[in-house]
Amino acid sequence: MKCPKTPFGETKVVESRVVDGGRAVRRRRECLDKSGHRFTTYERIEHPNLVIVKNNGDRQPFNRAKLLMGVQRACEKTSVTASQMEELVSDIEEQLYVAGNKEVKARKVGEMVMERLAKLNDVAYVRFASVYRRFKDIKSFEKELNKLKKQH
Repeated sequence: MKCPKTPFGETKVVESRVVDGGRAVRRRRECLDKSGHRFTTYERIEHPNLVIVKNNGDRQPFNRAKLLMGVQRACEKTSVTASQMEELVSDIEEQLYVAGNKEVKARKVGEMVMERLAKLNDVAYVRFASVYRRFKDIKSFEKELNKLKKQH
C-alpha cells in the first residue's frame, strides 16, 4: 500500500487487530522511507450493492456514513458513546446484507434505527423519531412520548 503522505513510498504493517465485532481489520502502517509516517487503514468485506428505496420511490445506494450521521445527530449531547453508535449502525448494516435483498425500503431502515435507539437512549429515540416520523403537531409528538412511557 502506498503512503498517503509520500505517494511513492512503500509501507509495512506495524500492527493488525480485529475490530467492529470481527467485521473489520484495523491495520497500523508505517512508511518505509525516512519520514516513517504512520497511518491507519481498515479492511472490510465488500458487500453487493444495496439500494435504499425512498418513500417517494427514488432509489439510492446504501450509504453507511449517511446512516451513521443521522444516528450521531440524534445522539448528540446524550450519554451514547461513539462506539455504541458505530455498533448500532454496523448491526443494522449486517442485518440488511444478511437478509439478502438487493433493495430495502427506507422505512424499514428507519424502524430498525428507532428500535435500537429506544433501547439505548430515550432522548436520542425521540429526536430520531421526530425527524423520521415528521410530526405535524404537538399531539402526534405527545402520542409518541406516551408510547415510549408505556414501554418503560
